[in-house]
Amino acid sequence: MAFRLITLNLNGIRSAANKGLVEWATQTGADCMGVQEVKAQADDVAGRFDTVAGLQGHFHFAQKKGYSGVGLYTRQTPSDVIIGLGDEGFDAEGRYVEARYDKPGRKLSLISCYFPSGSSGEERQAVKFRFLDHVYPHLLALKGQREFILVGDVNIAHKEADLKNWKGNLKNSGFLPEERAWMTRLLAEPTKGAGLVDVYRRLQPDTTDACYTWWSNRGQARANNVGWRLDYHLATPGLAALARRESIYLDQRFSDHAPLTIDYDFTL
Repeated sequence: MAFRLITLNLNGIRSAANKGLVEWATQTGADCMGVQEVKAQADDVAGRFDTVAGLQGHFHFAQKKGYSGVGLYTRQTPSDVIIGLGDEGFDAEGRYVEARYDKPGRKLSLISCYFPSGSSGEERQAVKFRFLDHVYPHLLALKGQREFILVGDVNIAHKEADLKNWKGNLKNSGFLPEERAWMTRLLAEPTKGAGLVDVYRRLQPDTTDACYTWWSNRGQARANNVGWRLDYHLATPGLAALARRESIYLDQRFSDHAPLTIDYDFTL
């Protein structure tokens, strides 16, 4: 049995719904969908988006209205749901929700996470670096205890193949040397790093133009495919090895990001 897991930055759940998100989600056959930038509060979601496509939503909302927020829509009921990273500043921004599926002999988590953007200036870039410093040991500790797949908008293009105009972005947030080095360390062998796996790249090691998941709303970026790969499935090696096929859905636009779907050969 395949397990279908989708990640999508919504850039506002109400906006995405107006563009056909719910109808599309119903057709995907997804077992779980991680969403980021919900940009809504509990009151906005209740009765309208608490379930989508037969999947039950679990959310971490930002305190600030119309900002950030993540969700995880699941077909199977989790054994536990963890909201937040345990850091007051980051948790006020609604960036992390983890659904646990634990049973005797197995601990497994699915996570939706929204990494900060640093593109607005130095202050937010500093927040982004602090977030990277905080989330790295968190994921390393989690890997020591359980299998997991984190899906989300990481706001980092790892390598030159992961964005169209890499030469012009070497000094821009999202492709800074320090950000790329952090990602390299996250994916390095356990002796040198965290030992997680970039699942899309495991399945598609060589794509360039076909790998992008985000396009700026400025100019004709989407029409000209001037994109970035910012959305990831990051998994422990055992689960990453069960990934079978991937797709980036481009036929409809629900936001400035495209959904990334990966099918895995496991069941909850």
